[in-house]
Amino acid sequence: MTPRTVSNENAISHAPYDEEEALLQRGYSYVAGIDEVGRGPLAGPVVAGVVILPPRPQGAWLNGITDSKAMTAPQRERSYEHILQNAWASSTGEASAEEIDEIGIVPATALAMRRAVDSLALTPQYLLIDAFPLPDIDIPQKAIVKGDALSLSIAAASIVAKVTRDRIMAEFDREYPQYGFAGHKGYGSAEHIRQIETHGPSPIHRYSFAPIRHSGHTR
Repeated sequence: MTPRTVSNENAISHAPYDEEEALLQRGYSYVAGIDEVGRGPLAGPVVAGVVILPPRPQGAWLNGITDSKAMTAPQRERSYEHILQNAWASSTGEASAEEIDEIGIVPATALAMRRAVDSLALTPQYLLIDAFPLPDIDIPQKAIVKGDALSLSIAAASIVAKVTRDRIMAEFDREYPQYGFAGHKGYGSAEHIRQIETHGPSPIHRYSFAPIRHSGHTR
């Protein structure tokens, strides 16, 4: 299935469904897409999203489900609500900044993904994962490079993960207003780095990430 477009100038096309269709043809009904957001920031958790869409989904709600990085915040919010209303199951998992410091960002990302899968209301029969596999999960799976642009299920998971993490960072912004988390979401902007230099790192910063790890601060 090729990406569809609609006449509304504010709408965007949706990601392909080819991977899911091939799995349906092989007898898999519960196909889960998985993606994460937040591997690179200096603060906050890494968050994974997982979504099981209905087989061969249809409807205008699909338009706009694509790589979350290619969407505006309002577009993501609208698609997020559509996904929650129409998916057979969806969930998120996270690994905290402290866990990232303890075990490293790659294992923490895998941990967040496992937590997301474990909290699903349905048990997936197959996993489509953005970028890298999850060998610790005993479910058939396929890792797809740039999967959030190539799989509708992964794209949906990327939106769920991104909206969830943005909301978490907005909450942290209220708790630690001096850092501006609501704006940069914990990424290493020049302003964010200046605030770290001025106030020192907060409890939700990643002390194992540069430049914080070079600053002499410890938890």
